[in-house]
Amino acid sequence: MVSNESGLDRTALCNARRVVVKLGSALLTNDGRGLDDAAIGGWVDQIAALHQRGIEVVLVSSGAVAAGMVRLGWQVRPSAVHELQAAAAVGQNGLTQCYEQHFARHDMLTAQVLLTHDDLSNRKRYLNALSALRTLVEMRVVPVINENDTVVTDEIRFGDNDTLGALVANLLEADALLLLTDQEGLFDADPRHNLNAQLISESRADDPRLAAMAGSGGALGRGGMSTKVRAAQLAARSGAVTVIASGRQPDVINRVMKGEALGTLLRPEQAPIAARKRWLAGQLQVRGTLVLDPGAVKVLRDKGSSLLAVGVRTVQGSFKRGDMVVCVDDLGNTVAKGLVNYGDDEARQLAGQPSHQIEAILGYVEAHELIHRDNLVVV
Repeated sequence: MVSNESGLDRTALCNARRVVVKLGSALLTNDGRGLDDAAIGGWVDQIAALHQRGIEVVLVSSGAVAAGMVRLGWQVRPSAVHELQAAAAVGQNGLTQCYEQHFARHDMLTAQVLLTHDDLSNRKRYLNALSALRTLVEMRVVPVINENDTVVTDEIRFGDNDTLGALVANLLEADALLLLTDQEGLFDADPRHNLNAQLISESRADDPRLAAMAGSGGALGRGGMSTKVRAAQLAARSGAVTVIASGRQPDVINRVMKGEALGTLLRPEQAPIAARKRWLAGQLQVRGTLVLDPGAVKVLRDKGSSLLAVGVRTVQGSFKRGDMVVCVDDLGNTVAKGLVNYGDDEARQLAGQPSHQIEAILGYVEAHELIHRDNLVVV
């Protein structure tokens, strides 16, 4: 539909090292008939194959509410929050057990992670979620993430797991977001009512024409194509490409990740490094300043490493864990910006000290880095 300004296309999927895969309720429950064990086993097999190729996978799974509805004998998705919470509580156990059993066939571990919007909007919780998820994927454990439907309220819910998938892609700097649905992709008109509707193979995520083409959600899920388009726009903030494809296509995950032209590819406006820099640097007001020694300045600029406390000479300002701070050299020139892992009092105690002394100084270790490289942008 539009030019490829970011230079990213389906070849980017072939080189992806981390992908977020989201499975929708209609797929997981076979359109409301209960958890589709055989289909779930097939998707797990595909994810296991990605792991064999060295690709890190984070799974965002819907289905808890829909599975709970089946167990409770409900035919229509409720609108009351307390009923949705009850259905999620009933359905979540079965959903988790199903994934656990199928991944065990591949000698793979899973971890259930339930999140709310507040977990990713609060700066401290954002870093806590990032640290936990990053540790899990580094340990080759597959996080199975869902919205924490049992405790959400109207004010803090994501509204759909497409949005949750995009925010997780931002959080982990995933290369790709794969939204699996019961449709072949995004069409230029509703294919259920227009036989001449054409599948959109590729487009830029921020193309304003996409919103007009997107439809509404089905009875089981909260998301439709409109939420998937918005999710692609969110994922594009950190440079991730998004693919909307049918989860019922044979071996769809592996075929998409090998660059096959399935579904709809939505590209970010900018390549990952530029997009991440713009997104992170613009997130928060700078709360403090870290003055670095020449060695730390060189390491940040030349190697893109994390900032260790040993390279910090002085700490200025008042800030908390998760706040944005600026890193400067001896002359006051800005070197980098990032989200700090310690508050100002702790940072002052740690300045100039090696990482292995953190526990001796503070009595605990929040992180081994003052600023992790994933949360650091060199300017």
